[in-house]
Amino acid sequence: MWEPSERYPDPAVQVLNSSFNQYRLPLAAVERLATGCRWCEGPVWFGDGRFLLWSDIPNNRVMKWEEETGAVSVFRKPSNNANGNTRDRQGRLVSCEHEARRITRTEYDGSITVLMDRFEGKRLNSPNDIVVKSDETIWFTDPPFGIMSYYEGQIAAPEIGTNVYRLDSRTARATIVADDIVGPNGLAFSPDESKLYVVESRTTPRKIRVFDVADDGARLTNSRVLIDAGPGTPDGFRCDSDGNLWCGWGMGEPELDGVRVFNPAGEPIGHIALPERCANLCFGARWRNRLFMAASHSIYALYVNTQGCSRRVRGNYGCRSAARATHAGDRYWRHPAEGRHPRPERRDDCWAGASGYAASCLAR
Repeated sequence: MWEPSERYPDPAVQVLNSSFNQYRLPLAAVERLATGCRWCEGPVWFGDGRFLLWSDIPNNRVMKWEEETGAVSVFRKPSNNANGNTRDRQGRLVSCEHEARRITRTEYDGSITVLMDRFEGKRLNSPNDIVVKSDETIWFTDPPFGIMSYYEGQIAAPEIGTNVYRLDSRTARATIVADDIVGPNGLAFSPDESKLYVVESRTTPRKIRVFDVADDGARLTNSRVLIDAGPGTPDGFRCDSDGNLWCGWGMGEPELDGVRVFNPAGEPIGHIALPERCANLCFGARWRNRLFMAASHSIYALYVNTQGCSRRVRGNYGCRSAARATHAGDRYWRHPAEGRHPRPERRDDCWAGASGYAASCLAR
């Protein structure tokens, strides 16, 4: 039975290099927010609703945790064995679905738009992890994991290779940006989007590869290994504002379970020990300084002294501190003093602000 640490600093937050001390908060500890899932993946933060969504893949559902009340509920079931989730630049949920072998977007009214399920007439394998670049292009990995069993999808023969794709959401044109990664899994951009990191999960040992983003964000070049994971098993990860990689880690020996933190040079600097293997994570909360960790059966959280990298989005729609609608089927948002209003066409995942540039909490 897992018990939170009663002592500060939390011994679960381990310093592997003195440079990690600046990111460790001595009065913050690992908390477990939810448990009882079969395999947690794809956490994504909704700052405008103050809630976290994540996938419970084998149970064919997307779950929800509310920051204000701590309530845990089912957000969507069935989910087509959804895996990775993110938000686009308009704040809409974008998901990878194993069973349906597609990428979808949840609209403001709760309807589902299929963004991509084929490439050149061939069905995708089982889209796994996904990010949205600041130019609104959607980048995702497509390994075969969801078509290898009936546990996280349905058994099927692959029709196409295991690729990394770039989807232009404005033109619906998709291109393969990498086709030589063995089992592409998690992916994330560096804070300035000049680099793309991708987990290569079907090599021994696993690796995290890095590419240069070229041709005005349309192409990847200069593939190279940044991190040799050794006995570790990196899965999903995100970058903070300093370019450090916070990686889901574990499997094998219990002391590997948790989150391993690497600096931009690929050197390990910190580790967050968890009692379960961590698959994926994201930054969230008001200042993007709370790390949410999807770890096997449970969701854990830790406040850290950094922020998830973000982009600024231009908008003129008057974001305010408000009690927002918190489910996809509600087309309205609520302000305590003003009642019920139509949801703006475009919204930032932000808290306080005004028209013009609004600081976005779209954790990458």
